[in-house]
Amino acid sequence: MQLKDNESLEVLFGEKMIIQNRQLYRFTSDSILLSRFARAKSGDVVADFCAGCGAVGFHFACLNPKIKSLTLFELQPSLCDMARRTAEYNGMDAKVVEGRLQDIPSSYDGAFSLILCNPPYERGGFDNLSYEKAICRKEITVTLEEIALTASKKLKFGGRLAIVNRADRLAEVCYTLKRYNLEVKRLQLVKGTPSAKPYLLMAEATKGGKPGTEVLPEFVNTQANGGGTLNGNEEL
Repeated sequence: MQLKDNESLEVLFGEKMIIQNRQLYRFTSDSILLSRFARAKSGDVVADFCAGCGAVGFHFACLNPKIKSLTLFELQPSLCDMARRTAEYNGMDAKVVEGRLQDIPSSYDGAFSLILCNPPYERGGFDNLSYEKAICRKEITVTLEEIALTASKKLKFGGRLAIVNRADRLAEVCYTLKRYNLEVKRLQLVKGTPSAKPYLLMAEATKGGKPGTEVLPEFVNTQANGGGTLNGNEEL
């Protein structure tokens, strides 16, 4: 496979590799954490929202080979192109859909049993970031509410949404998901050191689920300050 300018192949899982670009957004430990947190069921029809280069979806598929299918939804054409070539390179059967999350066709309504989402969850403007990096990190092109609304439409009844966000947005995440009939059933907070405050939350919500949340022990992520060099084989 011919790599493009500023691209490299990095370890994703086992012998599987993922294309990364030094000039674009590179996946971090959040992606690996979410793919390990989400639980698969045999025959799951899986979507990856805000997929970027596909790190969450591809790593989840490697961990859970019994899923039925994987569809990646991403706004940026350059990241979609990288995801398609990663799938081809690894011989993975995955569909990549380019466009705004809010514009996913109605033909996908009720289509998925599991949606994974590592969204942009920082507030604020561009700062010193390029546009391509800013929209991956900040709620510029999509908001938490729009993600919840779209996920509720695209999930079948009883389907699950596994999502990651800032720990200080915990109340907002739970409230927003519940507004769209997504009941948080599992929750885990993540911190960088044993004595630190949590900086991240991971939640699994069920469409039409009954109230009641399993709160898992806090997870200490030793790679909290890591970047795209992290791979799915590493211990977190």
